Amino acid sequence: MVELAHFYQSLLDAWMPKSEWAQTVFGLCVLVVVALLAQVIIAHVVLRVIRRLLRVSGREDWDQALRRRGAYRNLWRSVPPLVVSVNADVVPHFERLAGPVSRLALILAIVFFFQALRNFLSALQDTYAATTRAQTRSIKGYIELGKIALLAICFVLVISILVDRSPVILISGLGALSAVLLLVFKDTLLSLVASTQLTSNDMLRIGDWIEMPQAGADGFVIDIALHTVKVQNWDKTVTTIPTYKLFSESYRNWRQMFESGGRRIKRTLRINASCVRFLSDAEHERLQTFSLLQEYMKEKDQEVTRFNAQLGEAGGNAVNRRRLTNLGTFRAYAKAYIQAHKEIRKDMLLLVRMMEPTAEGIPVEVYCFTNNTAWVEYERIQGDIFDHLLAILPEFDLQLYQAPSGADLLQLGPREAARAAAMAAVNR
Repeated sequence: MVELAHFYQSLLDAWMPKSEWAQTVFGLCVLVVVALLAQVIIAHVVLRVIRRLLRVSGREDWDQALRRRGAYRNLWRSVPPLVVSVNADVVPHFERLAGPVSRLALILAIVFFFQALRNFLSALQDTYAATTRAQTRSIKGYIELGKIALLAICFVLVISILVDRSPVILISGLGALSAVLLLVFKDTLLSLVASTQLTSNDMLRIGDWIEMPQAGADGFVIDIALHTVKVQNWDKTVTTIPTYKLFSESYRNWRQMFESGGRRIKRTLRINASCVRFLSDAEHERLQTFSLLQEYMKEKDQEVTRFNAQLGEAGGNAVNRRRLTNLGTFRAYAKAYIQAHKEIRKDMLLLVRMMEPTAEGIPVEVYCFTNNTAWVEYERIQGDIFDHLLAILPEFDLQLYQAPSGADLLQLGPREAARAAAMAAVNR
């Protein structure tokens, strides 16, 4: 072994130039060659082994995400400056520049390495976004926070290398700047707390339909990041909302409506008050032929008969007797029609109620839930129901209230038109 060492030493002495500057150049060239060889070994051996292990384990998506995000490339780039930093003092007659070159090379290696870590976090977000769990819980805010933390650590390390001081000393000096740091990173800290609360309490998911009028947002959530939440409105515009506002201010989330399987119909028909009256005997007999009203009419006839029988002699006056009205019978018909509708939820609240009369008529409100929450189907069901109710009103001798238009006034004489216009103005 001693003889082999002497052989290599004699070979090196034979190839080594005699002048100092030539020895320095030769040493730098050898260092560069060694750095490139180390890079080739890392790229073609270690990284290839890692990629093959990922493919064998069935994680090809990880391999594709890491390659797409450039994690392999940045890790590969960090090898040569690291080799130069470690071996810079080996170059002959390079003592004065060895320290600065070593520090600069180490800074470059650290920058590439931390960039590779940031690329790894981006690849993690890509692979997680492709899973079904990402539809309910977004980790994009945590990924961005991790990137910010890596950036801060990289910055501290670079500064400590440049000033040739321990990173601990530099970090301890940041305590005096805590107030400034809190001011600078105020939005980041608020967004971090809000993002954590939104995710942990399951308050917001990608795909949720939310309404936030104060922010001009009404649509589906398409992205949840650390600082912002993007909402695609119904007109295809995108509203960007600071994350902390979704935690500190109120908004409406329609997710529970979709999960319940029922979407509410709440709409009124305004009946002209002048057409509400008691049913005549002929109308009573005719309405009994309606299949949806037969049970209602039978029960009401029995109830009214018992009540009127208790009146005695007072029952001889029609004013004292109970009678069915066309509006009450219409409400019973509307409720029976909705109950019989196959696309209305029977296990949720269903009612047809008369509300307080106003100058615009008597509001009759329909309140029920459809069994289909899709917007287009919901509007179809609601339209079908009210088409029928509007069309059936004349059967009960009822009319909708409608303010007179210009065409209505033209059909009247001058005196009647002036009177109608005055009445319309009073009602307003």
